Amino acid sequence: MDNADNNKTYWEQRYENGETGWDTGNVSPPLKAYIDQMTNKDLRILIPGCGSAYEAEYLHDNGFYNVTVIDVAEIILDKFIERCPGFPIDHIILGDFFTHEGQYDLILEQTFFSSISPELRAVYVEQVNNLLVKNGKMAGVLFDFESDVGPPYGGSMQEYEKYFNHLFNVRTLESCYNSSESWCDLEVFIILEKIN
Repeated sequence: MDNADNNKTYWEQRYENGETGWDTGNVSPPLKAYIDQMTNKDLRILIPGCGSAYEAEYLHDNGFYNVTVIDVAEIILDKFIERCPGFPIDHIILGDFFTHEGQYDLILEQTFFSSISPELRAVYVEQVNNLLVKNGKMAGVLFDFESDVGPPYGGSMQEYEKYFNHLFNVRTLESCYNSSESWCDLEVFIILEKIN
């Protein structure tokens, strides 16, 4: 079994056992606020490691028709399909973000970065860069706490800036002021723009 298969098995088991403490049951408040100020419904949006995909559901309900989600856990994608039967089935991808191909205007990050092994963080940054079009953006939530044990794995603003600043202009990297109560003071919001 390769790393992708091991990763898939791990996440399937977490969802099957209800070990999903990160799942608040709703769209992330910082991402909701970001989505609420977006006006271009034509944007090609990718949500990697989408989990329950509340953000995708919210986007879809608000007229964003070109949203794609990807996750390795079939069980959680099946639940999303049941919950959102109107979501385009061909925009729901069971697969590995690191081998995914496509071109997107925006990648929304809802702590997927914190779910992957720290050894893959530099590869993640390269893949985000590859998937974004010229002037494309990544925006979203990363965890802000120290932990080498996970997932989720911790991180800091200084670490994130180090990973991203060679391929992206860091437009925003700051503590979230509007996190859900359970994640208060444990999240940062980031907006990156691809350097062309």
